[in-house]
Amino acid sequence: MTTLRIGTRGSALALAQARLTQQAIESHASRPATELVTITTSGDRFVDRPLSSIGGKDLFVKEIEEALRDRRIDCAVHSMKDLPGELAPGLTIAAIPARADPRDVVLTRGGVPLAALPAGARLGTSSLRRMALIHALHPTLEVVPLRGNVDTRLRKFDAGEFDAIVLAAAGLHRLGVKRTDAQPFDPRHFVPAIGQGALAIETRIGEVPDEVTDLDHAPTRIAIDAERGFLLRVGGSCHTPLAAHATVEGDQVHLAALIASPDGKLILRGERDGPATAAAALGAALADELLDRGGADILRALQTSA
Repeated sequence: MTTLRIGTRGSALALAQARLTQQAIESHASRPATELVTITTSGDRFVDRPLSSIGGKDLFVKEIEEALRDRRIDCAVHSMKDLPGELAPGLTIAAIPARADPRDVVLTRGGVPLAALPAGARLGTSSLRRMALIHALHPTLEVVPLRGNVDTRLRKFDAGEFDAIVLAAAGLHRLGVKRTDAQPFDPRHFVPAIGQGALAIETRIGEVPDEVTDLDHAPTRIAIDAERGFLLRVGGSCHTPLAAHATVEGDQVHLAALIASPDGKLILRGERDGPATAAAALGAALADELLDRGGADILRALQTSA
C-alpha cells in the first residue's frame, strides 16, 4: 500500500477527528504516507430535518462504508455514536482509540444553572435521548429540535435563538472550543449516548493495516463492547431514546443504561457489573432486563407512531 487513504465526513469536527487519527497513524514506526478523503453523507446534506424523519444516524456512515467496500478508501474514521448496531457486510471496527470525555454539557444564556432557566425557555438539541432527559429534569422548558454541525449550533446559540443548548464535551474539546458557559452533566444521571466520546476506525475485514490495529485502546474497546452489546440486543433505532455508558476498572466493567419515552415521562434505568471478558454479554443482559421491565412496550409504541 503506497498511501493509506482515510475516509471522513467534511464537518469541522469530523476533520479534526480524522486529522488526530492521521497523525497517530503517521507516527507509527512504519511511517506510512496517508491521505484524507472527504465524503459527503446523506446526514450532511439533509440538515433541515430531524434524523428520525429521514432514516436515522446511519445516514452519517452509509456513503463512507460504500467507499470502503468499493476500495476508494482504506479505512474510515467515525464518531462511535454515529455507528448503527450492525455494520455493513464485510466491514469491521479495526481500532477504538482512547476515549475522550463522554459527558454531555449544557450551555445556558449567561452561564446560569439549567435549573434557573424560566419556564418556556428554549433549549435546542437534535437528540431524542437528550430531549427525554431534559424533559424529565426540567419539564417546563421548551425543547426545540436543533441540527447542524457544532459550529452551526454554537452560532445559533450565540445569536440568541436559544436560551440553552446541549452538546458533547468531546466535540468541543476536539475542536479546541473553550466555553466558560459549558456545564457538564453527571453521567450517572444524564447517561451519555452509546459510544459518545469514542472514535471508531473502520476497515474491511481481513485488511487491517498494523498502523490501524496499534491504535486500539483495550479499556475503551471493552467499554464500547458493553455499550454496543446493549444497543444490538435492544435493536433500537433513531426513533428510540437510548443511553448506555460503561466504565472499566481492572478486569471489571460497570454499565449503566436506560430506555426512555421521548417525553421523558417514563425512563427505565439499570446498572450491571461483570467481567471485562464478557462485556458484550453484560450489555445484552442489561438490555434484556430493561426490555422485560417495560422497554419492549416503549419500543412497540414508538414503532407504531413512527
